[in-house]
Amino acid sequence: MQADAIIVGGGPCGLSTAIALEGIGLKPIVIEKGNIVNSIYNYPTHQQFFSTSEKLEIGNMPFVIEQRKPKRNQALSYYREVVKRKQLTVHTFEKVQKVEKTADGSFIVSSTKQDGSAETYETPYVIIATGYYDHPNYMNVPGEDLDKVFHYFKEAHPYFDTDVVVIGGKNSAVDAALELEKVGARVTVLYRGSEYSGSVKPWILPEFDALVRHDKVKMEFNAEVKEITPDTVRYEADGVAKEIKNDFVFAMTGYHPDHSFLTKMGVSIENETGRPLFDPETMETNVDGIFISGVIAAGNNANEIFIENGRFHGGLIAKELQKRKKD
Repeated sequence: MQADAIIVGGGPCGLSTAIALEGIGLKPIVIEKGNIVNSIYNYPTHQQFFSTSEKLEIGNMPFVIEQRKPKRNQALSYYREVVKRKQLTVHTFEKVQKVEKTADGSFIVSSTKQDGSAETYETPYVIIATGYYDHPNYMNVPGEDLDKVFHYFKEAHPYFDTDVVVIGGKNSAVDAALELEKVGARVTVLYRGSEYSGSVKPWILPEFDALVRHDKVKMEFNAEVKEITPDTVRYEADGVAKEIKNDFVFAMTGYHPDHSFLTKMGVSIENETGRPLFDPETMETNVDGIFISGVIAAGNNANEIFIENGRFHGGLIAKELQKRKKD
């Protein structure tokens, strides 16, 4: 199958890139291993965005809601409508397995569909717009592989009247702790920092701190998990060894990009930052014809690029490809 460009990843930044390329007359194909905006779909059910809705807009389509900050379901509805109205070509539930450069400088992209069948595309340009949500940062402690340990939080209801440990101290951990306490879980938060993270949403921190001060949530700073057993969690806080009864663990320890996917294509990665080697004016990597878009450009620093600024990467790529068309 021939394509003007293949975009790997159907999140907001991948979709925004597709719109930008169509704006210069190209017909890209977006390949997404899950559903469109798969990462947002996997957010907690009642997640509210940090940003206002207009900062999540793509393709000059207004994102209008009553509140200032949209929730997960509103974002899902918005991005579905964008795909529909812009008539984007998105192949969902299809996973890219390999990207190979040919002798003439084009690329062969090999993928697998949901039914197990293989598909192959030939294209002059590949844009990698994958995020990092599929690759959690593991603690590498004994017991982390137990069934009671999760690196994602969806909703709190199943954990009513249970002892739950939340590991982490940033937004995802605080959000999870608030939801869990609300449904009647007994929550302990273990955070290796010495105080609340400055990145916690300012409108939820007072509520969380009030729960801690009134002993509704137990908060342990300077805490390091040492072992998770079937019925306890063992950790150290300020050098003191502790063990608490436990039914479930939510390790909200962040996520990282899939470096191996890029390096197999020949894209270089900075050792310290995990950032791909690319030109910030064009988003092209060290491999001619391979571009990146979205949060993957930030490497390991997940707090550097969001939908709000990653949505503009597609415009930079389109500008560069339009210049090449003229040449």
